[in-house]
Amino acid sequence: METALAADHPLEALERALDAERRALLDNDVDALLASTAAKLEALRRAESARPGVEAAARLEALRQQNQANGVLLSRRRREVGWALRHIGRVESAGVYDARGQQGARPQARCLGVG
Repeated sequence: METALAADHPLEALERALDAERRALLDNDVDALLASTAAKLEALRRAESARPGVEAAARLEALRQQNQANGVLLSRRRREVGWALRHIGRVESAGVYDARGQQGARPQARCLGVG
């Protein structure tokens, strides 16, 4: 019974979600990444409402560092995708919109072979 309670603790759930997120990033598993992100956000909401307190400060710092490392890995994956898209002649979405509400990115044609 005690282990079930410990496993249900918000910080335990957060750690499991961060581990799952890292595995999903390393495995390039989009579905698992989306699921782990949802689990992480839920665990964060639970942890915030539980207010872990000073005694959990070291654990929270370790989880913060783990989340930051996952963020670095996610940034690396995004750069790899952007590089691949550019080299096959596609453009990654810009994330910026013009005055008409259209995305600012313009597709660029690129010849990949010599004719």
